Amino acid sequence: MRKLWEKLKKEDHFSQPSGGRRHPNESMLRLTYVVVAVFVGMILYEGWFLAVRREDTINNSYNARLDSFAERVVRGRIVSGDGTVLAETVVGEDGSEIRRYPFGPLFSHVVGYSSMGRTGLEDLAHFYLLSSHVNLIEHTLRELMGEKNMGDTVVTTLDPVLQQTAYDALGDRRGAVVVLEPDTGRVLVMVSKPGFDPNTVAGEWDSLVSADNTSGQLLNRAAQGLYPPGSTFKTVMLLEYIREHPEDYGDFRFDCDGCYEDGEYAIRCYHGNAHGTQTLEEAFANSCNGAFAYLGKQLDAGKLAATAKELLFNSDIPISLPYSRSAYMMGEDADLWERLQTSIGQGRTQISPLHNALLAAAIANGGTLMKPYFIDHIENAGGDRIRGFLPSAYGSLMTAEEAAVLTGMMEKVVAGGTASAVKSDLYTAAAKTGSAEFEAGRETHAWMIGFAPAENPRLAVSVIVEEGGSGGSAAAPIARKIFDAYFSR
Repeated sequence: MRKLWEKLKKEDHFSQPSGGRRHPNESMLRLTYVVVAVFVGMILYEGWFLAVRREDTINNSYNARLDSFAERVVRGRIVSGDGTVLAETVVGEDGSEIRRYPFGPLFSHVVGYSSMGRTGLEDLAHFYLLSSHVNLIEHTLRELMGEKNMGDTVVTTLDPVLQQTAYDALGDRRGAVVVLEPDTGRVLVMVSKPGFDPNTVAGEWDSLVSADNTSGQLLNRAAQGLYPPGSTFKTVMLLEYIREHPEDYGDFRFDCDGCYEDGEYAIRCYHGNAHGTQTLEEAFANSCNGAFAYLGKQLDAGKLAATAKELLFNSDIPISLPYSRSAYMMGEDADLWERLQTSIGQGRTQISPLHNALLAAAIANGGTLMKPYFIDHIENAGGDRIRGFLPSAYGSLMTAEEAAVLTGMMEKVVAGGTASAVKSDLYTAAAKTGSAEFEAGRETHAWMIGFAPAENPRLAVSVIVEEGGSGGSAAAPIARKIFDAYFSR
């Protein structure tokens, strides 16, 4: 635009005639070019909006246009990769619409609901579900007849068989399970218990949100639940120790008599087990609290905090569903008790099952974290593919060499340590269990994170069983059932 203006000036279009009089067309030309500039700017903005901001704006719950979309389009289906219907709208003969969830509570948190607000994929994919890409003739005819067009179908990454396996394995216990592909970030399973039936959530709303309800059925524990990581945090401690002792970490030794004492403080191993002389590998495999309390006291608190930050503690994680940020609170001026507690995953450290799954996935993927995602592609009502979504990397959380060392250590946890429950002839696995204390007098939460096959990981798993006790006895068998279901296909 500026170049055109300079050209016109050179050609004397705006030069003043002798006597100081202005060219009679100067004002008109100025106005014309201003109008053209505004028009071009509007076109450019419209193009940018359609390419970048359209979905976010239309999908915003404050956008009044959402209601008008629903008046013209029947909300589309949500399905799994194999076409299993997870959510659909049933239209009655009188034109009434009912949102139906064939699996009831099974996918309640990840698929969500679209009454009483929106949650889960019902919210994340709202724009697509109320968009319609039926063929032009059908679309026009329905519009002319005053009938709604069918919304597009959202094809998810979720695996119904693995979701059911995880759901059944968790049983009637509270907790969560997350399963994803380490090399792509595709989320295959997200289970949270206790759950709710999205088919009846509107009718049960008052009781679900009542102050007297302490079950928290609406809370997606997988992404929003925060727990002490217990001994699963020893993967972080191990990584930091390797970073601070790159040449001699193999020389680590600790004599465990079941209770590590330092001044007035005592750190006990689970059930007071005495592990004897432990190498770093053995201490990790046996989840020796005394060894890691001793190890943690030697580490640089500032560097440990930096590593925790790199591993996404106190940070946003790359996911579109609502989640809670994990917390690492120990500062450089922490007292001895906080250092000892933090070293074994207790104290003020908290993590979500989803975040723990991402850490396992990053280790499995050679240190690179792939962004987790739930939508594989979008189809129109006729089954034609409209848009696809591809894997993308978040970034490197550790070096490939560091990930290889952690993988080898985690394999030993399965081969002869606390995660022996996931040992199988079908596959090799790498894992870390945990038993997290959270309240005096109550049983510990049971954790397990891991992946398989260890040499070429295809699944990464995070399991927590609230008040389940030992991670090896409560969480590991759940992970085993998921691995077995996947690798026996």
